[in-house]
Amino acid sequence: MRILIIEDDTSLVRGLKKALTTAGFAVDHETNGAEAIEIAPSEAYSLIVLDLGLPGLPGQEVLRRLRNNGCEVPILILTALGEVKDKVKCLNLGADDYLTKPFDLDEFEARVRALVRRGKGRPDPILRCGSLLLEASSATAMIGEKPLSLRRREIAVLEILMSHAGRLVRKERLISEVFGFDEPVAPNAIELYIARLRQKLGPDGPAIKTVRGLGYLMEDR
Repeated sequence: MRILIIEDDTSLVRGLKKALTTAGFAVDHETNGAEAIEIAPSEAYSLIVLDLGLPGLPGQEVLRRLRNNGCEVPILILTALGEVKDKVKCLNLGADDYLTKPFDLDEFEARVRALVRRGKGRPDPILRCGSLLLEASSATAMIGEKPLSLRRREIAVLEILMSHAGRLVRKERLISEVFGFDEPVAPNAIELYIARLRQKLGPDGPAIKTVRGLGYLMEDR
């Protein structure tokens, strides 16, 4: 899952990026609201984290333009403004949630996951496909009673495939959701993660089928 952070406080962004990448998200960062408005519709974001106190174009105007341009991605507001009237205005402009600085990173991550699930129409934090269960928030995957040892990127790929179980997921979509702008992507990176997942899922887990030239499909055996 891929997240766009629109925030000019570089020290805060470093902390947020570290927490989110550790949790399995790919993260892009913009400090300029106008540029973020141009980027957001062209990428497969699961969430936008937006600071209100941006230089130049204010965060509330960025929010208004994103929604007016048809952006339906969930938006989490970060701000030092804690008054009710500020929250009400942002929610009325189309924000999905509001977090006042300073905040706890665990609460931030929990809100991020809740908004991502809500945006994808699956409020249950546990994904299931046959005997396979995945709880992404704790990076826990199990086949029956057997825990699986998965790396961060393997969890990210697995979450996307399980979210679309029974449906084709194009390779390009996997790349766009798993890797951020500034991350180098080897030509066979996705194939490598798929091969590792197949090996770890084994005969007892769901099958990951290759649809040649298109992408991958997960289905219960």
